[in-house]
Amino acid sequence: MTDQAQAQDLQERPPIGSPFGIIAGGGSLPFAVADSLQARGIKPVVFALKGFCDPALVARFQHHWIPIGQFGRLLKLMRSENCRDLTFIGTLVRPAISEIRLDWATLRVMPKVFRAFRGGDDHLLTSISRLFEHEGFRLLGIKDVASDVLMPAGSVTRAVPDQDAEADIARGRDVLRALSPFDIGQATVVIDGHVVGIEDIEGTDGLLARVALLREQGRIRAKAGRGVLVKAPKSGQDLRFDLPTLGPRTIERAAAAKLAGIAIVAGNTIVAEPQQMIVAADAAGLFVTGLPA
Repeated sequence: MTDQAQAQDLQERPPIGSPFGIIAGGGSLPFAVADSLQARGIKPVVFALKGFCDPALVARFQHHWIPIGQFGRLLKLMRSENCRDLTFIGTLVRPAISEIRLDWATLRVMPKVFRAFRGGDDHLLTSISRLFEHEGFRLLGIKDVASDVLMPAGSVTRAVPDQDAEADIARGRDVLRALSPFDIGQATVVIDGHVVGIEDIEGTDGLLARVALLREQGRIRAKAGRGVLVKAPKSGQDLRFDLPTLGPRTIERAAAAKLAGIAIVAGNTIVAEPQQMIVAADAAGLFVTGLPA
């Protein structure tokens, strides 16, 4: 992105209200966002989802614990904290409806919740976000809230993709574009032009574990150090939610799968613990590169 385009992008972003609500699932990303907000003088208030959010990490911030399904309690707390702007961030395994502890506000919107659960993950997140917007809250994405946690363009590692890797990246992007209408996954592994795996309900870790197993079994005969994990948002996806994520654990899994590197879409992929990720990738000899959107 050029300096002029970056300046225009910053001007077009909506001003963020303070305090700002973070509905937090698992992992470290909610707190990277909270730190980014604090550094800019915006007060984060974390609404921590029980069973997902890390109790040790959330202790640094003003927070409230919310059981899944307590929509009314969440609305009440967000209003009491004067949080009109908010975002969703963090890992969240789709719960069974029978596991959700419903309050009266949730019961009133249950027909909409049931309809949301019939679709894929992107449909679910977008549908749930509309419930908050109907109550007067503004849902913002990571691009608007903490763009500093997004992948930049170009390679961030010492290693860079060679001609064969570039061909695998192009193939992977074609595959993900073709799969986008089915709301299946956001990642694929391509080795020497062959699609050897597609992300499913197991996520990226599961995909890379399957590729590693196929190598161990001799089902993949390409030499170690070949092949690329390609990650990209789905076409038409609501980019406020469920962006692809990359971090040190992904590097560890990609190294175990004996790939050459990882290619992700710049500006549309969240990077967890970027410095640790780069150090791990350099140590493993992997490239990590940001692709044009």
